[in-house]
Amino acid sequence: MKRVNLSLLIVVILILMLFSCNKKITPSISVLSRGKGFDSPEFDYVYVEAIKQKLMGNGGEALKYLEHCAKIKPKSDAVYYQMAQIVISGGDAKNGKKYTKKALELDPENIWYMMMLAGIYYQEHNLDSTILYYEKAIKSYPDKEDLKITLGSLYSENKKFEKADEIFRDLDKKYGINEISTVANIRNLMATGKYDEAFDLVIKLLEEYPDEILYNGLLAEIYRGKGENQKALEVYDRLIERNPDNPETQLSLCDFLINDKKYEELLQLINKVIINENITREDKISLFAKMIETKDLVTKSGERLQLSIMVLESVYQNDEIIQLLRPELYVNQEKLVDASARLEEIINRNPEYYLAWEKLLLVYLQAKDYKRLENRGKECATRFNRSFIAKMLYATAATENKKFDIALEEVKKAGILAGENKDMIIQVLSVKADIYYRKGDFNEAFKIFDEALETEKTDLTILNNYAYYLAEKDLRLKYAEEMSKKVIETEKDNNTFLDTYAWVLYKRGKLREAEKIMKNVIESGEKPDAEWYEHMGYIKKKQKNCRDAIVNWNVALKLDSTKTDLIKEVEKCQEGR
Repeated sequence: MKRVNLSLLIVVILILMLFSCNKKITPSISVLSRGKGFDSPEFDYVYVEAIKQKLMGNGGEALKYLEHCAKIKPKSDAVYYQMAQIVISGGDAKNGKKYTKKALELDPENIWYMMMLAGIYYQEHNLDSTILYYEKAIKSYPDKEDLKITLGSLYSENKKFEKADEIFRDLDKKYGINEISTVANIRNLMATGKYDEAFDLVIKLLEEYPDEILYNGLLAEIYRGKGENQKALEVYDRLIERNPDNPETQLSLCDFLINDKKYEELLQLINKVIINENITREDKISLFAKMIETKDLVTKSGERLQLSIMVLESVYQNDEIIQLLRPELYVNQEKLVDASARLEEIINRNPEYYLAWEKLLLVYLQAKDYKRLENRGKECATRFNRSFIAKMLYATAATENKKFDIALEEVKKAGILAGENKDMIIQVLSVKADIYYRKGDFNEAFKIFDEALETEKTDLTILNNYAYYLAEKDLRLKYAEEMSKKVIETEKDNNTFLDTYAWVLYKRGKLREAEKIMKNVIESGEKPDAEWYEHMGYIKKKQKNCRDAIVNWNVALKLDSTKTDLIKEVEKCQEGR
């Protein structure tokens, strides 16, 4: 039985996205500051060479030069600032924070350093620390009102509405009604439910700029907040009447119709959006992505949405990203055969389109079609031999098909691609341990799990899988319970992890507690899993309740007919009654 396989691969994808995307720090700052104390020719030469390498995109080389600079002048704040910029752009926020703190320690009044550190904390969703550095910046630079507006917005986001209100009101008093602080104040008032006050401010803005999309959009949001949805729709209707082709109006109305579940009106409008040349391709893709992710819309109007996507495809023929929208819709409709067929079409037309390959492999994984996953995974891993994901998916399929030598070889290659990336190394170790367990080499599997925990003691997938496999072999059950309990303390609502915990408790003889957890899992409303009912059946059998055990096992067999071992368990229970 395999644990957390799909979750593992999704985590891998997220990791790859994290390290391949260009990081946006809020606020974005790029300054070639030289800091203090530049009086050494050697330092100046090395520093300039570092900046040159940085601008050429050679981050690793630039870091080497900057590290040499730090040895020449350990108290050069600019060196640490440049190092911070480089590592942050590479996705290493931890060292980015360390270097920025060092720069700020050397020059405590430098606003750029304070803002970069605030940006790192914001990216980590640490609003308290973000706010702290903005407060410090304003204390040092009280005339910088853009900082005050950002701080006010941060207060509002952190639910410190009174502090935000104080900042915005002060700015409104100083400058009168304006598009910056007044709009921020309106949003803050809406967040606190003070719709009447927000309404008064919007009306003042609209008196001067009656056709401004932003202000009308705020007015519509206020009406929605007050439960006056018809009035909100009337606002958009007026805007459309005055500016029928205005891209902001159309997009804003679409967003409103999605949120208000007016799908009929939305799908009538969407074709106008598709052919509107003033709306960017990127905005159209974002809109369709939001519709595809709206479960209720997909359920009620999925076929019509599919037709609209096909219209979009005809307008943007051979656009690679737009081609992936329809398969994504099929996946959300649970039409995995249609999704894979469409992706195969795309790949046949463009065999070098990597994203389509990756999506196809994930669809086959979700469908548990391991034969096709292995065949296509092998081709993808060969064609794109630097793809970590392709090799991991190929290894997963080979494992399911009991081709363990192939699986181990692909995992070995994935390990090389992982380099020093700790998260990816953990993924490799997790899959490698799983392969050895499936192969029957339990000692080697547990040895690899121990190695993984030495690398990262808190990885939930490792802890969960290790606990489950120990329970399966009735080994070190107390340790398994400790690991599994640690997992669910972090992920209290994850049914896969709860199922493992219940299974460990069952093995430990804690039947009442195991039964309670499995009952909650089964009644959670999530799509049923055969293993839940299989495990509940064993719990019931051990409680000498064969009738309920058989009921649960029969459900498991309906969900997964390959669990033929349960047929014997049902027969044994029937004989023993």
